[in-house]
Amino acid sequence: MKFRKTAASAAVVLTLALSATACGGKEGPAGDKPGGDTDTKALPEYKVAKDVKVDSPVLKKAQKRGKLIIGAKSDQPYLGFQDPSSKKYEGFDIEVAKMVAADLGFDPEKDVQFKTIDSSVRETAISKGQVDLMVGTYTINDERKKQVSFAGPYYMAGQDLLVRKDEKSIKGPDSIKGKKVCSVTGSTPLQNLKDNKSKFGAEPVEFGKYTDCVKQLLDGQVDAMTTDDAILKGYAAERPTKLKVVGETFSEEPYGIGLKKDDKELQSAVLDAVEAHQKDGSYKKAYDATLGRSGSKFEEPPALER
Repeated sequence: MKFRKTAASAAVVLTLALSATACGGKEGPAGDKPGGDTDTKALPEYKVAKDVKVDSPVLKKAQKRGKLIIGAKSDQPYLGFQDPSSKKYEGFDIEVAKMVAADLGFDPEKDVQFKTIDSSVRETAISKGQVDLMVGTYTINDERKKQVSFAGPYYMAGQDLLVRKDEKSIKGPDSIKGKKVCSVTGSTPLQNLKDNKSKFGAEPVEFGKYTDCVKQLLDGQVDAMTTDDAILKGYAAERPTKLKVVGETFSEEPYGIGLKKDDKELQSAVLDAVEAHQKDGSYKKAYDATLGRSGSKFEEPPALER
């Protein structure tokens, strides 16, 4: 399914991307804490549902084990990040996972096990039952739908570019010809670069983790890093004197929650959970306390696909 962006929403995305660039121009709380500066006191509390009955083999198995296993990212500031000392996960995607878990009857603080899953093996992890759900900047696309199902989209991101603060020649996708551009194996932004080599003319460089790309960029080994703007804003906010987001998105990346293919009952239950939290305000509250602190202003989420 194609997601069309209106001129108005495109302008909003561009404005958000530019605001992320602006936030990179000054030091602040966002740059003081690895992984982002989550406002833990502002995070919502999620009421755990009782006696949840969903005719889903995956959910029944999770209920029997007493734990919901959720695949996540661990190296994306403000989205999905694992604190190296406490080992706790935090970020907007983590909060989305927690609100869904609570509505499925699992206490987010006691009955949820987060598991770091790299982009290149997400479909495998879901199909083999290594995780019950995958919540980690997971773009919904037709190719992935052949292997897994999605509940969403719960957030709309767009591909952008992260460059060093003193970079002047890269101003958007039209200025990366001949440049080394880093992205992550298995990601849609990397595939976009490869599929449109004649259009962009960039030299793709790929690694398994986003942090590897950031290091390459900081060390001057690559000219830019590309992935979803939501992810890039986090890295720019984390290192405001060294990195900036260019601010010109050139794709749509609708984030969804991945689950076992054709588990329609679980898919419906997850959609109901996301919708309920969008309506009761806890979704926005979670956003403001996490990703919102990277400089991204809140946008109304896209319509859920049922």
